[in-house]
Amino acid sequence: MKVNKILVSQPRPAVMEKSPFYEFSQKNELNIDYKPLIRVDGVTLKEFRAQRSEILDHTTMIFSSRMTIDSFFRICEEARITVPETMKYICNTEAVALYLQKYIVYRKRKISFADGTFNSLLELIVKHKDEKFMLALTEPFKPELPDALAKLKLKVSPVVFARTVSADLKDTNPADYDIIALYSPNDVKALTENFDVEKLPVVATFGEATLRAAKEAGLKVKAMAPTPEAPSMVKALDIYCSKVASGQNIEDAEIQEDNNKEEFIRAQQSKLQKKTRTRTTKKSE
Repeated sequence: MKVNKILVSQPRPAVMEKSPFYEFSQKNELNIDYKPLIRVDGVTLKEFRAQRSEILDHTTMIFSSRMTIDSFFRICEEARITVPETMKYICNTEAVALYLQKYIVYRKRKISFADGTFNSLLELIVKHKDEKFMLALTEPFKPELPDALAKLKLKVSPVVFARTVSADLKDTNPADYDIIALYSPNDVKALTENFDVEKLPVVATFGEATLRAAKEAGLKVKAMAPTPEAPSMVKALDIYCSKVASGQNIEDAEIQEDNNKEEFIRAQQSKLQKKTRTRTTKKSE
């Protein structure tokens, strides 16, 4: 047996030869189609106002995607809101932070970014604990970060700036593929809403949330990333193709419960409580 064709739920790379998928496809002599299963639309000004949250009541914006940045500044323009130069920005990655240059002068003193992990972003937000945060979300969103910030009792307003909807999949036939690579729970939702789950091929997933959504939807997950063995989707697919070629029996991927996040949140709660006690003691003296 051999994997001949893969569907990757991402836009086609701008320069194909520089994509890690190109080398992978050449090595395994297979074809890869690129087809985003979802699209993200910014909310309207009316939808933003319905959430009853005032931008100028906040001192720091938290962004995790370019789309929410675009939507935020569009809303400000339509509402004739002048974003003060004192506004600070926290982003989940450097790439998202650099995208802010499209709208503002990039200054490190007011733009901070994490390394893309949940713990790194949460720790960065805690360092700015005295700010009034607006958390820019794309709906549907994982409640993980809003819930964590609520537990830490920080001043945060979660606001939806964009919504994810299914792309037009009329010209897509999943039966043409040996495996489909999914990158988000929204990819899973789009796939299962448009096609009969029983007739879908096996899938590869990226991230714990995507794996969980795929399992709950009844999909057969045969490859996953990131893991120590497969830090990227390309590596996960490469391993899968090798196993198929050698005739190995491939078990479905299983969800590994991770207690580290809850322990980390508790550690941040303890840190904040200690700082509060110290500040109170100094005031009483």
